[in-house]
Amino acid sequence: MICLDNPRDSAERAVSALLKVPAPADDLGRLFAGAGHSLYLVGGSVRDALLGRLSVDATSAGVGASDLDFATDARPERVLEITRGWADATWEAGIAFGTVGLIRAGVRFEVTTYRTEAYDRTSRNPTVAYGDTLEGDLVRRDFTVNAMAVSVPGHEFVDLFGGMADLARKVLRTPGSPEASLDDDPLRILRAARFEAQLGLIPVGELVAAMRSRTPRLTIVSVERIRDELRKLMICADPVVGLERLVDIGVADIVLPDLPALRMEIDEHHQHKDVYTHTLTVLRQAIALEDPLPDGGPDEVLRWAALLHDIGKPRTRRHAPGGGVSFHHHEVVGRDMTRKRLAELRFPKDVADAVTLLVFLHLRFHGYGRGEWTDAAVRRYVHDAGPQLSRLHKLVRSDCTTRNRRKAEALTATYDTLEERIARLSEREEIAAIRPELSGDDIMELLGLSPGRLVGQARAHMLDFRFEAGLVGREAAETELLRWARENDVPLPGDLPDQAT
Repeated sequence: MICLDNPRDSAERAVSALLKVPAPADDLGRLFAGAGHSLYLVGGSVRDALLGRLSVDATSAGVGASDLDFATDARPERVLEITRGWADATWEAGIAFGTVGLIRAGVRFEVTTYRTEAYDRTSRNPTVAYGDTLEGDLVRRDFTVNAMAVSVPGHEFVDLFGGMADLARKVLRTPGSPEASLDDDPLRILRAARFEAQLGLIPVGELVAAMRSRTPRLTIVSVERIRDELRKLMICADPVVGLERLVDIGVADIVLPDLPALRMEIDEHHQHKDVYTHTLTVLRQAIALEDPLPDGGPDEVLRWAALLHDIGKPRTRRHAPGGGVSFHHHEVVGRDMTRKRLAELRFPKDVADAVTLLVFLHLRFHGYGRGEWTDAAVRRYVHDAGPQLSRLHKLVRSDCTTRNRRKAEALTATYDTLEERIARLSEREEIAAIRPELSGDDIMELLGLSPGRLVGQARAHMLDFRFEAGLVGREAAETELLRWARENDVPLPGDLPDQAT
């Protein structure tokens, strides 16, 4: 052990300088020490502290703040007793697995009793048994870089498995045998890919072999846990690295089969762009263009749209005479496949809907370059994209991966002109929120209708009219509605019924 407060040599001083224990951790540690229990800052909290990534905002839960993870010899019920009156709030969602959540002054703490856990061959959930020692707890953790600990408030650094050296060498290893570790929790296969993408830690050969051989075990892991890991991977600094790993070892065939399906065979007679490589390039280009979200985080929706935008191509590929290849309507097929895949992964509806819409619309711009769009077409483009317009701009620009510089410059210039037209129209009218100038209530009053199919048809026509004509004013809109009604044999108030002769 190394005492961070009293380092004995230059190596220990280096560790002490890197590993700064947050004050809130010491506050909680003193509480446990006073109750006769040990408490250690562990796992990702220690790893991130060594990397300078641990940020604790003691005044709010704020953006970028990290949760603090602890291990203790106290049982969960005892943890609740010790922290009663100290914590501003507690949550017990994880108490069945030995974890108690706390929050104090905006800082989140997770305190877990020393434990061992493993999956059996059929269960989707770990079986939990409490342990008695810190060493026993650390050896069951996923990777050596997450098996380091610091006592609080004593500040003794514990690194039994060489995690700090692995962090410095940028390698990923397990504390015990990789086969046993992945059998304990197969989700660690996905976590390894995420740490490669997030932290640049390269799995050692033995771990990669175990990941490949244990891939079938992922079928016992719940969809929700797989989804959460995939979402975490997608917001990493370079998700492409992790995705490539999942494809290479066969994991993507189970958790995201649409991605490896993009590696379509290309023969000498039917040439087309490598869709898999193209997709990963589009993803990286989209990341380069993305704007941080209001919370400061990456744009997950744009990234998923970039990854899935061409998944309809394998199903729509057709070989044409003379060696050509077409993918007609792959955006429609891709839309349906995206909706189905994200539903199976149980994505939040708002995220799934946004990604699906972007996949469907990503090709529409290409009609712009074949002939000048009318203002109506531009209005419809903006209307259909809705709040996803900014993301659609980025996705379309990212979708250009040609090495032909002249072609790339032409596509960029063409899209520039479209954005300029959108801006000019926006100055004259609120095209981002286009709606008919007559509401449903207006339509029912003017035509004497009750709610029903005809009202919907009339509103759809008035929306089309709005696209075509722009803002025309209420009188002109009413005139158009009455014209449509007469053309479609909709009786108008005051019209006399035909009299039999």
